[in-house]
Amino acid sequence: MNSALSETDYRPPAGYGVAVCDEIDSTNEEAKRRVGEGMPGPTWFIARSQSAGKGRRGREWVSEPGNLYASLLLRPGASAAEAALLSFASALAVAEAIEEVTGVTRKLRCKWPNDVLYGGKKISGILLESASSKEGALDWLVIGVGINLAHFPPQTSYPATSIAAEGFAGITAPDLFAALARRMDGWLETWRQEGFPPIRKAWLARAAGLGEAMVARTGSEDIAGRFRGLGPGGALLIEIEDGSLREILAGDVFPALTGA
Repeated sequence: MNSALSETDYRPPAGYGVAVCDEIDSTNEEAKRRVGEGMPGPTWFIARSQSAGKGRRGREWVSEPGNLYASLLLRPGASAAEAALLSFASALAVAEAIEEVTGVTRKLRCKWPNDVLYGGKKISGILLESASSKEGALDWLVIGVGINLAHFPPQTSYPATSIAAEGFAGITAPDLFAALARRMDGWLETWRQEGFPPIRKAWLARAAGLGEAMVARTGSEDIAGRFRGLGPGGALLIEIEDGSLREILAGDVFPALTGA
């Protein structure tokens, strides 16, 4: 890796490795390459910019220099279903980290399934990738986090913003990373010791649009209703017109007023 940026600028909690590069295809891809080389984790991978960043469902993630692009490689020792719930823990860590470096509270919200909003605009996205061993157990998990620190894409299906655009131009990527890594470590420990229930409770306390009308787009249908919570496995619970609850396992959600 190109070490134009120094690992000494990025300091995760004790017990974590860190690898920093100037530009790379994506931090998730680098983490997966290191898995192939036998890296055990936990290790953070950080890049100044990415040439092939991606979001959920293969969407392009614009990766200009100045934002924070980081991926955490874990060997979680859990089932794939259990590890998938770390997307909610990661969103909490991102929200808390941004609050820590900006001093702003009450504006950070979690948008199902794995985005973070600032004042109703997307400021961060999270992408989990994993693979199982031949025996079926989860072999590794990579949690990719992109936070709009200095830039944000101007034309997106959901309005976006950045930390700088909200009036906090002096915050550096190392400062933000330090807060993120510390908060992530805390939520990982909660997950290991107590499982999903406390994460679910904390996430719902920050949930964007809870109780409000929304449209869930699954790829095969649009489902209109009211956001009523999360199932025990992280599914979106939406109350449809007849009063029944639908569980949405995968998809994107939008306020019903825009549906865009």
